[in-house]
Amino acid sequence: DYPVTPAIRELRKHQIQFEPFIYEYEDKGGTAQTAEALNVPEHNVIKTLVVEDDTAETFIILMHGDKEVSMKELARQKGVKKVEPAAAANAMKATGYQFGGTSPFGTKKKMDVFAEKTIFNLDKVYINGGKRGFIIAIDSSDLKKVFEINEVEVGI
Repeated sequence: DYPVTPAIRELRKHQIQFEPFIYEYEDKGGTAQTAEALNVPEHNVIKTLVVEDDTAETFIILMHGDKEVSMKELARQKGVKKVEPAAAANAMKATGYQFGGTSPFGTKKKMDVFAEKTIFNLDKVYINGGKRGFIIAIDSSDLKKVFEINEVEVGI
């Protein structure tokens, strides 16, 4: 049994197959804790980061759990002066999700989605299902069935 979040509704709408996982969420546990709980490589756990550029436009960047995002390189590849993590209140307003439970699927506001291009080298990825302690496994190629993805190389 799993929660039917806006993310799950969007996946169903696009007929995307997924496998749900519920685990004990730990504050500040991050992708390392998720990977350990699911017994999968942290590299395959994809974090959903809400960022904003210098025009205050919010957008999503999907990144491997074991990598950081070079905000400077992301700004360069997006063609803007600066990119930084969105303030928690702005991220929640744009996504409708609580911090630690942010999914790229079913967000309140339609946003551009950027993804580290090596994510698509993985067959299966583990990504937030729209609630803390709720992860879904999907084929990485299915991300492209839901979003028009801007592939970037910004992982460090």
